[in-house]
Amino acid sequence: MTSGAAKLSTKNPSLENFSAVPPMDSLGAIRKFLNNYLIGSDELIEKLLICLLADGHILIEGAPGLGKTRSAKLLAQKLDLSFARIQCTPDLMPADITGTSVWRPDRGVFEFLPGPIFHSLLLVDEINRAPPKVQSALLEAMAEKQATVAGETRALPNPFMTIATQNPIEQEGTFPLPEAQLDRFMLHVELSLPNAETERQILDLLEGAILSEAPVSDIPWNTEAILAARKGAREIFLSPAVKDYIVRLVTAPRDKSFAPDLAIKIDYPASPRGTLALAAASKARAYLLGRDYVLPDDVLALAVDALSHRTILSWQALSEGSSTRSIIKAYLERVMPT
Repeated sequence: MTSGAAKLSTKNPSLENFSAVPPMDSLGAIRKFLNNYLIGSDELIEKLLICLLADGHILIEGAPGLGKTRSAKLLAQKLDLSFARIQCTPDLMPADITGTSVWRPDRGVFEFLPGPIFHSLLLVDEINRAPPKVQSALLEAMAEKQATVAGETRALPNPFMTIATQNPIEQEGTFPLPEAQLDRFMLHVELSLPNAETERQILDLLEGAILSEAPVSDIPWNTEAILAARKGAREIFLSPAVKDYIVRLVTAPRDKSFAPDLAIKIDYPASPRGTLALAAASKARAYLLGRDYVLPDDVLALAVDALSHRTILSWQALSEGSSTRSIIKAYLERVMPT
């Protein structure tokens, strides 16, 4: 597949003057800033911005020291949004996230004290350390952008984005995320250890004490700019051919006759939510790259992160060492764009 051929079948000829291309002083500046202070994290940076543009949430998994928490903090520096961090522990309570009502004896009334979930940018650090009842408290917020406390439902700010981190090394005192919780994340990004060259650059960066002096943006990206960019991303043209490619890719594991050697390893394939997430993320990637149309290349770049955490393998496949990411990659080699 070549990009030139793909353009012929995916570009919208009616959008000659594309006005939704992000200006260099906004998205471009944010991306450059993050690239300067997150060495070797180009892919993570792109997917953070994709989720921001597509109104989605992101789960970042990786060993300690790979910049998971720092990436969220640096993004918050460039956004004029309220930011809160939750450090998950086994003794965390739902009220620690949602907030609670407290009695004010001087006024004789109960007053609601909002928790960190009522911030626009929410960092949930080491989410797999939180007990299930706390993880459940995030379900309503992530899916419906609201939180119910003491029988009263309150709207969350708009925009609202959750950046969750997860450490795959820790086993004791952790609670694996249930499938319903995983399905709320648009993308699940797995980070690998850097190579020697990248590690040297990280060392040079720390030696220069640049991270501690990272400047705050003079003109942060505010709510109006983010909502306008999200509107632009939603208006990106998604051709029937690319829509068909996304649907065929997501539904292929449901067809036992298409690739029986792969289908037998899957107990539960991705739901229609996977289709919607992949389409929205592909639009956001095209917007981020300055295009007014989605290419199959956008789908290919995001399919593994959008579908792997929504796919449940059989116990036999897991015992053989298979992973959902390897299975999705295998389907990408067999389901071809038209």
